[in-house]
Amino acid sequence: MKNNHICIVIPAMNEEKTIAVIVRSVLMLGYGIIVIDDASVDSTAIVAEEAGATVLRNIQNIGAWKSTQAGLRYAEQLGFDVVVTMDADGQHNAENISILINEHKKGADVVIGNCTERGSASRHLAWSFFKYINRLNVSDITSGFRLYSAKALPCLISPQATMFEYQCIGVLLMMRNMELKIVETSVPMNKRETGISRIFHSWFAVAYYLAYSGLLSLAKAFPTNKSKYIKRITRLKDIE
Repeated sequence: MKNNHICIVIPAMNEEKTIAVIVRSVLMLGYGIIVIDDASVDSTAIVAEEAGATVLRNIQNIGAWKSTQAGLRYAEQLGFDVVVTMDADGQHNAENISILINEHKKGADVVIGNCTERGSASRHLAWSFFKYINRLNVSDITSGFRLYSAKALPCLISPQATMFEYQCIGVLLMMRNMELKIVETSVPMNKRETGISRIFHSWFAVAYYLAYSGLLSLAKAFPTNKSKYIKRITRLKDIE
């Protein structure tokens, strides 16, 4: 697998201080890169373009997951075989992309780069709770450092996946229910250099996320019939 078959997708909002370094580090390794500027009010889009990235610009803020989904759709249209998502705040290192790729070569459809040392005790408690009720065998459910294979992309870019608000539980349950092979692998992560977490930046945001994710976990905890699930996603994609 050559690096030019792999695309890196990065959603970014107001990350002008870190995005250039990330883009250059990715390009040095020979990967394609798409940055989705989520209606930033700073120079994120300009800085990313000058660093060499292909930039998609949202005309209004639509959130990290829907921005990521736009990048996944564009990467699929361009014919990339594998897509890796990364954060724009400097937490993820480009040199660790190879760790995810090695797991993919072993047969994984989805690889999550986890770092369970990060986060507060309350965040770990929330992860454990959701893992218990939805039976999803993933320790770091909010990690944005992920690899998706060509087999996973139709699920991710479907209109049904657009209904989710976050990239974590709903998306993972959807892929689990389609019987895609999801694995985790440990990767080192840096502390956030700039910006704030879109999920944990306020008590209101945390409460909303917990309520949303809890209801979603209960609703989607038990897998549906795989063939019907795939037909439904295919039908929705054809309508689109």
